[in-house]
Amino acid sequence: MNLPLDYDNFFLPAEDLERAKEFYGNQLGLETKFDFSDKGMTAFKIGDNEPAIILSTGQHAKPAIWFKVADVKTAYEHLKNKGIVFLSEPFEIMTGLAVEFNDPFGNKLGITDYSKVNEHF
Repeated sequence: MNLPLDYDNFFLPAEDLERAKEFYGNQLGLETKFDFSDKGMTAFKIGDNEPAIILSTGQHAKPAIWFKVADVKTAYEHLKNKGIVFLSEPFEIMTGLAVEFNDPFGNKLGITDYSKVNEHF
């Protein structure tokens, strides 16, 4: 099994999305990829890359890197069999499924697929 396929997104906590938009958008000059302020997150593009920096106000927000995989359920079972301990069962997000885990040093990582996006094509 070839894991991961690519980076998905880089998550960073932000206490104040308006300040985050000012810093990342106006001061750094990054283009907004999406703005779901009503859901506590906004994202900024880095050049023409698909992965974005996503800032989240969630009370448990912690820096994380997510990787894109072909199928979260298959990758979840494969990695679980290799000893990875996940923080939850796979869960739905707007584009597909995702699940998170910590590396041995406490860094949060995740895997996600685009299964909902692929259903529409």
